[in-house]
Amino acid sequence: MLVLGLETSCDETAAAVLKDGGNLLSNVINDQIGIHSKYGGIVPELAGRSHIERVHRVIEEAVQIADVQLSDIDLIAVTMGPGLIGSLLVGLNTAKGLAYGLNTPMIGVNHLEGHLFAIFLQKKVEFPFIALIVSGGHTDLYRVTDFGHYKLLGRTRDDAAGESFDKVGKMLGLPYPGGPGIEKLARQGNGKLHKFPRAYLEKGSLDFSFSGLKTSVRTFLQRREQNTSINLTDEDISAAFQEAVIDVLVDKLISACKNEQLTRIVVTGGVASNGALREAVQKAAQVCGFEASVPDPIFCTDNAAMIACAGYHKYTRDQSLSANLRGLDAKANLALE
Repeated sequence: MLVLGLETSCDETAAAVLKDGGNLLSNVINDQIGIHSKYGGIVPELAGRSHIERVHRVIEEAVQIADVQLSDIDLIAVTMGPGLIGSLLVGLNTAKGLAYGLNTPMIGVNHLEGHLFAIFLQKKVEFPFIALIVSGGHTDLYRVTDFGHYKLLGRTRDDAAGESFDKVGKMLGLPYPGGPGIEKLARQGNGKLHKFPRAYLEKGSLDFSFSGLKTSVRTFLQRREQNTSINLTDEDISAAFQEAVIDVLVDKLISACKNEQLTRIVVTGGVASNGALREAVQKAAQVCGFEASVPDPIFCTDNAAMIACAGYHKYTRDQSLSANLRGLDAKANLALE
């Protein structure tokens, strides 16, 4: 079974061809960093226009690399939300056109569901497990009981972790996106020289909050500018900030496992590419006797392979989910639970 996956939820135009749910034949990702970097963040209108210009070329490249024809595709899986509405509509309407023209079944996939099952591109994790989706737009904890069965345990009440990385990166004068730059600086810094606040909220809460941490970094940078006796470098500040984010993420993740009495962990999403986070998760899991799984970085960032994978599993379990093309619409705030 050949699945064509399409992902245009934000600023990556991506297409992939997946065979039988586990054999990835192609995975093409065309990012828009060059477009948005001069603005310090994503401009939704420009993102949508770029998808229009690139989507057909990316699909053609994915099919060519996979060495198949569009007529060979058995299922089209496309992101229908959440995300930027203009970006979502480009991918969704492209998929509808292909499905109609090829007379091929099509299925809409929740972007977060794609992240949840990105790990299945590399290994099968036994259900149930605790999943942390951590990216530029999301910081969510789920209990995953089976395909299509999810329980929300906690989420950010303000900034997502990836968003806070980008904003702090901007404060430090780093190019967009700020996350990779902060990680690079943090490797050369000493995070023990200053301790930024950790927001744990009310007792027992598995929700997250990073806005206060972001404000604390800004205040500290202003103090450093006014007081020459503060000799912490950008590297030290990056390391201290990164530790503050990772400490909370890992603590909440382990608490969720203990609350739900589960020992399997999956961490995914763009921030899961961060080497320090990956290392901290594995270390904490080992101490507790848990099994932690994190996809390779290429499958952490937004990609179409994860959408094809999630679409494949949804369709093979219930073919009635194949879309009524007229009834399928993009939803910017599509909920997973």
